[in-house]
Amino acid sequence: MPLKRLVAPLFLSLALGVAACGGDEEEPAGTNAETDSAATPSGGGSDGPVKIAFSAPGADHGWMAAITDNARQEAEELGDVELLAAEGVTDSAAQADQVETLLGQDPDVLVLLPNEGDALTPVAQKATEAGIPVVAVDRELAEPGAARATITGDNYGIGWQAGNYFADELKCQGNVVEIQGIAGIAVTEDRSQGFRDAIKRRCQDGIAIVASQPADFVPDKGLSVMENILQAEKQIDAVYTHDDDMAEGVVAAIENANRQDEMFLTGAGGSKAAMDRIKAGGLYRATFLYNPSMSASAIRMARLIARGEGFEELTEPEVPSHITVPATTVTKDNVEAVQELGF
Repeated sequence: MPLKRLVAPLFLSLALGVAACGGDEEEPAGTNAETDSAATPSGGGSDGPVKIAFSAPGADHGWMAAITDNARQEAEELGDVELLAAEGVTDSAAQADQVETLLGQDPDVLVLLPNEGDALTPVAQKATEAGIPVVAVDRELAEPGAARATITGDNYGIGWQAGNYFADELKCQGNVVEIQGIAGIAVTEDRSQGFRDAIKRRCQDGIAIVASQPADFVPDKGLSVMENILQAEKQIDAVYTHDDDMAEGVVAAIENANRQDEMFLTGAGGSKAAMDRIKAGGLYRATFLYNPSMSASAIRMARLIARGEGFEELTEPEVPSHITVPATTVTKDNVEAVQELGF
């Protein structure tokens, strides 16, 4: 099936349906997929087209680019949605300004993937106070009341599954490097905490995280950060990166140093390039992902909210306030089953 076609019947259980290696360890309570009933009223119903404003950080490739592409395609296929999409930017202040401009076009709903949740919360609150419901995607806003609904991936689950995979592969002994995403955002903190919790639970002090630095989900920074770590650390058994695109730079640093035979590496996100590397074998062993189809789901959620409707599969006549997309582990054993989901 096409990458984005995880449609409404799958909203409440969006797992990819493949075996997750290293996933035998049960994730701690409270981190699995969840839905919470919304307490705030839905947008008004209408028989005309639904006007949806959409804003996400800018990207010309990778997971973030797929987010925007999937939102546009879903709006087009629904047929009764007018999508007002801002040109993506990578600066939070610029994104907030763009959202202000979108709000001036009087949308029925705002779908927002914030560059930074804290920085975009005020403009999301402004939308909510003006009667424009907000659907937050991937990154949560600082104030729960700023969003009518939120759809996120299980970032803690990504870290948890990665930690279990490392425990299995290293047999709870070795030195590990962690290349994080953007420092301070919930995605990074959750992926890091889940990883550390799983390693601690499985291995106690048997696996040491000898270096942990952010590289902002950017390949070039992944390259430079890993180059410095390779110079400082003489024994590295494995590298956990928070993003497949960023991992391309990390891979280049390791290969340039001719140290690819000393360690293995994992990513996150599920890029096609990562899956190709996993299938080929070698340095890149696994990726941990939830699908960027969540933006298509967010467009569907926004449409239902604007019409005052809910999911057909639920008794409640409203869209849940929180949906969490579960994480999946992809290794050489199952990559062919999910390779079509690569972006």
